[in-house]
Amino acid sequence: QAQLVESGGGSVQAGGSLRLSCATSGDTHGNYCMGWFRQAPGKEREGVAAIDSDGTTRYADDVRGRFTISQDDAKNTLYLQMNSLKPEDSGMYYCAAEPYCSDSDYDLLDLSEYNYWGQGTQVTVSS
Repeated sequence: QAQLVESGGGSVQAGGSLRLSCATSGDTHGNYCMGWFRQAPGKEREGVAAIDSDGTTRYADDVRGRFTISQDDAKNTLYLQMNSLKPEDSGMYYCAAEPYCSDSDYDLLDLSEYNYWGQGTQVTVSS
């Protein structure tokens, strides 16, 4: 069973950047898919970016070109580099993981595909 801990959230002005980190521990063997999801107040949680064990990435349309997902296997850490931030990017950002998963069989941006979740880190973008 994997444990996930997010960090790196904060408050920035529009146009700024943040880098989120998700440290993983526990049973992290197997072909994991990893994803970032966000939830704004009063809205449903939505997929932002995801990556499978082969390095295939998926991005939501509204973040493509601004956000970059990456992972450092040696550090067991997932990252989300967020540039050109907008107020609508604000929300709680969650890291998620699912073992024995690949892009060919899963919808990587569908939160129902993931069984392991972190507690979240808050991102606030002011105009």
